[in-house]
Amino acid sequence: MDYLHNFLFGIYPYIALAVFLLGSLIRFDREQYTWKSDSSQLLHRGALRIGSPLFHVGILGVFFGHLVGLLTPHALYAPFMAAETKQLIAMVAGGVMGGVALIGLLILLVRRFGNERLLAITPMRDRILLPWLLFTLLLGLSTIFASSHHMDGSVMLLLCDWAQAIVTFDSSAAGYIRGVSLAYKLHIFFGMTFFLIFPFTRMVHVWSGFGSVGYLGRAWQLVRTR
Repeated sequence: MDYLHNFLFGIYPYIALAVFLLGSLIRFDREQYTWKSDSSQLLHRGALRIGSPLFHVGILGVFFGHLVGLLTPHALYAPFMAAETKQLIAMVAGGVMGGVALIGLLILLVRRFGNERLLAITPMRDRILLPWLLFTLLLGLSTIFASSHHMDGSVMLLLCDWAQAIVTFDSSAAGYIRGVSLAYKLHIFFGMTFFLIFPFTRMVHVWSGFGSVGYLGRAWQLVRTR
């Protein structure tokens, strides 16, 4: 079991991140015509206008919350914020953003799998991706209940130490979370696997979203009527 734990939380993250980065680059270079979100609005609008914004706002909040929360060194916020305070903020913000993403994803799932026309054009990779996202979100929300049993921030610090050890190539990373609850480990595994399958799904369009930030500073485009 020690070998499996060390592989899943000390080696597997690097495999997933390598496939995530290199796979995205190769797909952009070789298959640019597939680099899109595969919009299906023309076939069936349904509750897309509600579900899509909820999912995107929620999932972006969850992503950046994880990014900032896990990778911010404890020494930077320790002088003005206790670990238990940071944990409470993470639980509340994660619960809100995760809940918003979950509602949006459920709406999109019902729309996608409840309509025969949409289901017929949905490739197998998306039939796997959407339920995978759902289960990952549910696991993430379940960690809120696990966190409520230790409000001293100790487990949160271990998770942060693990994430920071991964990005700094610390070989002892897996040891930080050896004793944490199974809910956290499952959430980490499913989250890492999401990065692994990312380049092979419609999710690659996220890169284009980040790349379009420059449009915010672009000059106004004047469109004249006839």
